[in-house]
Amino acid sequence: MLMLDGVLGIAVLALWIFCLIDVITTDESLCRNLAKVWWLVIVFLFPAVGSIAWIVAGRPQAAPNLPYRGNTGFPEYERPGRFEGASPESDEDFLRQVRERAEEQRRRYREQKRIEPGEPETPLT
Repeated sequence: MLMLDGVLGIAVLALWIFCLIDVITTDESLCRNLAKVWWLVIVFLFPAVGSIAWIVAGRPQAAPNLPYRGNTGFPEYERPGRFEGASPESDEDFLRQVRERAEEQRRRYREQKRIEPGEPETPLT
């Protein structure tokens, strides 16, 4: 019985230390239900109950940038360094280059398969 109490005490101490560090390092805007200061007081004064309460009700739930966690935004658009067209002319130049590259690839495909320009590229069956 004494050994069980020692193991339980060490587990509560480890949980308490983990939760204290977690509360201290968590950004205040991510704390749920209470302010960060109140969570720190609760976890500090009530080690077992406060630690469990922090994990259940105060700790941030998930990383906000993961799309499979219910994120409805488009994090790619907020990414620093994302390419944005400087002007409509540069967008038009890019689209023109894409069209030219596609036509060049079609021309090479026709030459490779010896398809006439008016014929369909895939045989109709």
